[in-house]
Amino acid sequence: MQNYDELRECVIAGKKAQVAELVRKHLDEGKTAKDVMDNGLIPGMAIVGKKFQEGEFFIPEMLMAARSLNAGLEVLRPLLEASDVKPVAKVLMGTVKGDIHDIGKNLVAVMLRGGGFEVIDAGVDVPPDKFVELARENGADLIGLSALLTTTMPSMKDTIDAFQSQGYRENVKIMIGGAPITQEYADEIGADGFARNASYAVELAKKLLGVAA
Repeated sequence: MQNYDELRECVIAGKKAQVAELVRKHLDEGKTAKDVMDNGLIPGMAIVGKKFQEGEFFIPEMLMAARSLNAGLEVLRPLLEASDVKPVAKVLMGTVKGDIHDIGKNLVAVMLRGGGFEVIDAGVDVPPDKFVELARENGADLIGLSALLTTTMPSMKDTIDAFQSQGYRENVKIMIGGAPITQEYADEIGADGFARNASYAVELAKKLLGVAA
């Protein structure tokens, strides 16, 4: 296996410019885009997720690492698309109607991309019908709903109900998350799972879709 230690460490440290530079260096040396992603970027972000779960990293460190990961992925994206590398699954992410908070959603999206998922970002303040429309258009396998306010939590149920009423609920798994959300609430509204943080969201997504960890 090629040595990606420096690349992984730069992802963990949130060194955005160095990550992009090292990705280009590995490519110039003849390594494939998939190899750089699978053995450099993804393992680095996995360590970040573990540090976050263990309380060693907090949101600022996560955001810095997320930006560094994105810098590497931007270099790789054209090559990955050209080589027809398939994502493990498609995830549609969005903050529900009435809520404009996006830091949590963005962190989950980055962690999912780092886990090999294709992420379609619906943005914030997304109406229930728009989630269904985008899921159909993009062939999403999993829906991620985010809410930071107790007042917008009911929009999660409205969105799940919209998938049900439009006959598309059986086509997708739905996970929810955000500061006020609990497993009990997820069970109450019929979600398939609750992600307590961005790192766990990747584990949950793989579990819900039957993807090998």
